[in-house]
Amino acid sequence: MYEQVSHSLLNDILIALKPEIKKQNLQHFYIRLGANFYAIHSLFSRLYGDRPDFKAQMHRLVEMMIRQYIAREPHLKKLDIKREKDHNWFLSPEWVGFALYCQEFAGDLEGLKSKLFYLQDLGINMIHIMPILDCPKGKSDGGYAVRDFRKIYPAVGTLESLDDLINNLKKRDMLITLDVVVNHTSDEHEWAQKARQGDKKYQDYYFVFDDRETPDMYEETMPEVFPETAPGNFTWDEEMGKWVMTVFNNFQWDLNYKNPAVFIEMLDIILFWANHGADIIRLDAVAFLWKKIGSTCQNEREAHLILQLMKDCCQAVAPGVLFIAEAIVAPVEIIKYFGEDAINAKECEIAYNATLMALLWEAVATKKATLLNKGIRNLPNKLEQATWLNYIRCHDDIGWGFDDNDIRLAGYDPQAHRKFLVDYFTGEHPDSIARGLAFGRNERTGDARISGSLASLAGLENALALDNAELIDASIKTILLLHSITMSFGGIPLLYYGDALGTLNDVSYLEDEYKLNDSRWVHRPNMNWEKAALRTQTGTVENRIFAALKKMIAIRKEIPAFADHNNRELFDTDNLHLFVFSRFDTINSQSRILVVNNFDNNAQTLDLNNIKTGGLLQHTSFKDMLSGEMISIQEGQLTIPGLGFYWLQI
Repeated sequence: MYEQVSHSLLNDILIALKPEIKKQNLQHFYIRLGANFYAIHSLFSRLYGDRPDFKAQMHRLVEMMIRQYIAREPHLKKLDIKREKDHNWFLSPEWVGFALYCQEFAGDLEGLKSKLFYLQDLGINMIHIMPILDCPKGKSDGGYAVRDFRKIYPAVGTLESLDDLINNLKKRDMLITLDVVVNHTSDEHEWAQKARQGDKKYQDYYFVFDDRETPDMYEETMPEVFPETAPGNFTWDEEMGKWVMTVFNNFQWDLNYKNPAVFIEMLDIILFWANHGADIIRLDAVAFLWKKIGSTCQNEREAHLILQLMKDCCQAVAPGVLFIAEAIVAPVEIIKYFGEDAINAKECEIAYNATLMALLWEAVATKKATLLNKGIRNLPNKLEQATWLNYIRCHDDIGWGFDDNDIRLAGYDPQAHRKFLVDYFTGEHPDSIARGLAFGRNERTGDARISGSLASLAGLENALALDNAELIDASIKTILLLHSITMSFGGIPLLYYGDALGTLNDVSYLEDEYKLNDSRWVHRPNMNWEKAALRTQTGTVENRIFAALKKMIAIRKEIPAFADHNNRELFDTDNLHLFVFSRFDTINSQSRILVVNNFDNNAQTLDLNNIKTGGLLQHTSFKDMLSGEMISIQEGQLTIPGLGFYWLQI
């Protein structure tokens, strides 16, 4: 394709604009659009170029982008320019995230605004509010079955109350992340309702079929996401008299991105929320965006083209806004959601480090870092202008998506080891102290994922029930050990609400008819603010965890080496219980932090003779940045306490 073709089309589009649009000050938009339009045109052509309405759809796309740019508030446009000049702003170690459900955390958006002091006390400056858009009661999938993409769920608040919260956050220099569910809608969405009524235009927004012939061809290779509660990938809709694709739940209809109208609609929604002040848009279920017979319908090449197109369009309208890819897939696949450019993230600037999360929990169960050390090396380097979200728990379950070969190299049988992990974290293994629940158990394969709060999975629930001070101490150390790694590994640490207080599993969800079949609600409790008040009382469990985390966060923000510039070096050791790496300051390469983590309950020794990094053996002691203490080295041997960790300044 010649570049002249794209710019000729752009000229035609701009000439055809209405006079009232041409009168607007669109200088910055035109510069960005011109810089990105060849890529936009090329991607749109790859996806939709064989359609007779291609040029008409391109006109619609650009006109929509112009309309959204005009609607963007001056203070947001100013922020865009600032972030363009400091394009690495989100790689700084200053950012620490916090994910929460608004209703469970604070009741509603007004209540959340009144609780910001708690987050700032901890050191949080990036808030991810889980889905708050309008959903049907009882068929919401925790907010991911959206009925209206431009309306707030009434029990949470209004668009005005969200705008007020966002303005308050910006005054506190806090970022906000909002969700846009890009893969599907609720079956009560206006588009689905019109499709049900026989409107062919809106039936083309989904995958709709008269009989089972085509669905059965899809089913030959498509896995089941929720085999227990939503087997299969298609649902018969009685009112419409047709089969519709429903990969997640029968009330969530998958959108058909083979239709350019769907792409334009969803991009319009993304820009709508960008214009309401979202700093970061979390794009949900991006791995499922393109469906193809004969494939798993996940991680398809076209899904990446869609994300690249969304990013290029957003760069023209709201370049200060970042994308998070919600794709919990294998390392070789997740890295692709950053994009293919050697430097810039051309899809999403941020992705969940699910690999690290799962490996950490495996190390907790085995008390060894063997698989962690092997598996983490399969995590490719991210792009320079991209970063990870490092987390221990989130609203979702824990899956064991390790590479089978890595499991074998660690000395385990893959199937037996996964069964061990399920048994351990559900408390069925005789050596287990965890109190989790199975989720998505597949009776045919025996596979299962795990639900449960951080504290309950780390043994605190069991320890408190036994009133055993030694076990309580060990579980708190485990919690802090895990946080130490997410804070130092490289990326943005993301805490989940309740984790800073040692919140336990909450089985009250079993009393709710809409939740009782989804064990993930065990770790989605109502925030206990009476327990939160205990964080200031010395010696309480809440204080021991909160105070240590608060200190850890504050210290992290002051360490330049923790900025995320692929500035990490992993070390092999002869001790199976240790996970060791260093971070170095890219400006002052002589400044390093050696991070040492011990997953065993007993003290372990690190032989520094085996760590090949400059100057280690020249010292008889190092300063631990976390405690401020000098840690002695005896004949090149460093002793790490049971479940202990160090951030050693070199």
